[in-house]
Amino acid sequence: MKTVKSIELVRTSESWDGMALPDYLQGRPELVVIKYEFPAGQKLGWHHHPVMNFGILVQGELTIISQDGTEKTVHEGEAVVEMVNTIHHGENRGSKPAILYMFYLSQKGLPLSVQHPH
Repeated sequence: MKTVKSIELVRTSESWDGMALPDYLQGRPELVVIKYEFPAGQKLGWHHHPVMNFGILVQGELTIISQDGTEKTVHEGEAVVEMVNTIHHGENRGSKPAILYMFYLSQKGLPLSVQHPH
């Protein structure tokens, strides 16, 4: 008989760049889940997140670059804890689409990300 298998992917109080996550927001939470699909060779513009978020890359590879040039490449099956209030962008340097599911811990009316012109 097969049993349910549980594998912890991440447990942390820091984002991928080693910065401490902020305290939880006060008030009623709003949880948001978004599926991102990055075609090969494509990237998001510069942005920051005012709320905590984390995700799982289910296909491909995705490189996250902070404004100071620090990079992290997330591989298929890996979890990532995003930066909060730090300008960055993500890009797919691979040859196949990258698919990322992100989970946001927010509140009603707060933006999940804020774009920056660059």
